[in-house]
Amino acid sequence: MINRLRGDGGVHGAAAAAIVDYSLGVGERFASDLCIKEMADSKVYRFDEVSKHNVAKDCWLIISGKVYDVTPFLDEHPGGDEVLLAVTGKDATNDFEDIGHSNSARDMMAKYYIGQVDLSTVPTKGTYIPPQQASYNPDKTSEFVIRILQFLVPIMILGLAFAVRRFTKAD
Repeated sequence: MINRLRGDGGVHGAAAAAIVDYSLGVGERFASDLCIKEMADSKVYRFDEVSKHNVAKDCWLIISGKVYDVTPFLDEHPGGDEVLLAVTGKDATNDFEDIGHSNSARDMMAKYYIGQVDLSTVPTKGTYIPPQQASYNPDKTSEFVIRILQFLVPIMILGLAFAVRRFTKAD
């Protein structure tokens, strides 16, 4: 089957993915249909071009490096159109995979496939840097002593002032 796809013995990336899907049990009909469709429609889109299609009347998604025009599917999507519209303008692969779509849902994707995304135009994901926390001081005794002294010294001065006034007052 591989040599039949390309005469030079190589395999187109989409065809290889379909063959892998076939080997995982997705089905021979789906794998061969996907290979033929992807090789015929291998248009490459830039990320910024795909991200412009982010409204209900024109909705494209990027899943696993492939571009899908899901506009006709918005009304049929079991989760509603909001779910699909929420993942436009970014790589929706993780969102798609986290849901755990069925094989029939994956089979439906071939109908909406329109091309590939140029992966060099997809923005890299920024790494999350947590905010700096105050450093932990295991020896808090010095801070504790300072706070106690800040409270006790004025009280002692005030007590001393009252004692001096009381005992030095002439009768």
